[in-house]
Amino acid sequence: MTDTAERPKLAYRHTRGTGPTIVFLCGYASDMNGTKALALEQWAHTNGRAFLRFDYAGCGESEGEFEDQTLALWRDDALRVIDAVVEGPVVLVGSSMGGWIMLMVAKARPGLVAGMVGIAAAPDFTDWGFSQADKLTILQHGRIEQPNDYGDVPTVTTRGFWASGEANRMMIGPVAFDGPVRLLQGQRDQEVPWERAVRLAELFRSDAVRTVLVKDGDHRLSRDQDLALILRSVEDVVSLCSSS
Repeated sequence: MTDTAERPKLAYRHTRGTGPTIVFLCGYASDMNGTKALALEQWAHTNGRAFLRFDYAGCGESEGEFEDQTLALWRDDALRVIDAVVEGPVVLVGSSMGGWIMLMVAKARPGLVAGMVGIAAAPDFTDWGFSQADKLTILQHGRIEQPNDYGDVPTVTTRGFWASGEANRMMIGPVAFDGPVRLLQGQRDQEVPWERAVRLAELFRSDAVRTVLVKDGDHRLSRDQDLALILRSVEDVVSLCSSS
């Protein structure tokens, strides 16, 4: 899909059904064909629920160059596909960096987002996810390559992405959201400290926030028991949104 000549076309998959529409937001350098996105799509199809997954520009099946993208541009991609495809309210499911974009989308469309589910949500990771040496490398050389635990290709972070992240930090004050929120976090996550989930829960203005710590859970939370937890959490939030 596209609605401007300036931005790349985005690939997406939309399952029609009962609202609110569940929108899956991928993590950094990930795509819409991951285990969690497909499990949610199957659950939505089985239960007659509306569901949307998509690839940010430069990722997966979408057009564009990965290293040309920034956090703000990926937020805009999310807004663009939601505005074009979805009718009515949405429940955002953000995985890792997708949890950051989830907060940004809710800030940009406060009347549209009815609920949220964060899976190892990583807002503000440009601040806490890099050492001072890493940040210096990014600033001096314009990019950094780091080992990728999920593939042979190194993970690249550009100066443009890092600067966009620093300009859009979300955990510097209260999060003005009043709907139901579920935050799922593995305590053996090597990428997102589990304490970040507890702190994020504190920042939400909403009282309908629950944090689930999975003691033996890693960053991906893609085991069968993790997927079952995600599905229960999404079902819980959707039910609360539908009854309100």
